[in-house]
Amino acid sequence: MKMKAKIELHCHLDGSLRPETVLEYANQLGVALPTNDVEMLKAYLVAPADCPSLSEYLKRFDLPIAIMQTEEVLERVAFELMEDCAEEGVKYIEIRFAPLFHQAGGLSVTQIIKSVLKGIRKAEAHYAIKGNLILSFLKFMPVKTIFPVLDEAKTFIGKGVVAVDLAGNEEKGFSHGFIDAMAHAKQLGYHLTIHAGETGFGVNVLEAIELLGAERIGHGVSIKDHEKAFELVKNRNIVLEMCPTSNVQTKAVTRIEDHPLAAFLEAGIQVTLNTDNRTVSDTTMTKEIMLCKEVFGCADEDYRKIYETSLEASFASEDIKQWLRGFL
Repeated sequence: MKMKAKIELHCHLDGSLRPETVLEYANQLGVALPTNDVEMLKAYLVAPADCPSLSEYLKRFDLPIAIMQTEEVLERVAFELMEDCAEEGVKYIEIRFAPLFHQAGGLSVTQIIKSVLKGIRKAEAHYAIKGNLILSFLKFMPVKTIFPVLDEAKTFIGKGVVAVDLAGNEEKGFSHGFIDAMAHAKQLGYHLTIHAGETGFGVNVLEAIELLGAERIGHGVSIKDHEKAFELVKNRNIVLEMCPTSNVQTKAVTRIEDHPLAAFLEAGIQVTLNTDNRTVSDTTMTKEIMLCKEVFGCADEDYRKIYETSLEASFASEDIKQWLRGFL
């Protein structure tokens, strides 16, 4: 695959910290560690290839979140993620994170978002990369906690914050509980992408689109077994944010060879390629692209299509999109 430019639309900040940074700040902030050896620490930050479930996968976020409670750390990890992306040719990334996870030290939503955006802007000044933020909310948290964050963060819409996301463990029918919250988000001007169909419920993709108004779907693997959801995604050109390596670890698919990305591409589904979590899944965009080539037989024209889909489906400004077209 010849194209070096990359776009990533689905990357979690707290799943993409450098182990060295976790070690440094854990010691500085007094966060208990299972080990002070950085290589051994990776076992607690990186999910194994044979990870038994999504819930087990999600345990790898505990340590990163524990240190991400100050403005300094939030700025630093955002900058480092952007730097890591830039060094492998990522030109644009939408980073998602949950502000409510970073208030243990008393930071306000405004302080939290400002800190992450400061790291992003610092990286943009040093590297040929652009970034925006997606605010995530966890499906297990009380719905009432969403509204104040949406209201406080609305001043950042179009100034670094572009969308809202629902993430976390997936129960069948979860969308019914978030109809009012997501309607409020859209009314305020946020775009909407929803984690759905990651762990076996194709109907969740259907409902995320029909009940919540999702413009993009995080993962969406399970539409392969749900005809109505498959047809809705295809007919409405809903874009899927697919993460092959992560999908094996979370058991969205049993083996990488079973992943539907190539089949979706062939069927005309709008597919993008992403890491999900660079550290937790021990991956990069380069690795994901090579995986598609080696396992799925994707050719240069397939990646070009993925890049074009990612570009047009991004929540970037038209100026940034025009810049990204220059890499085609």
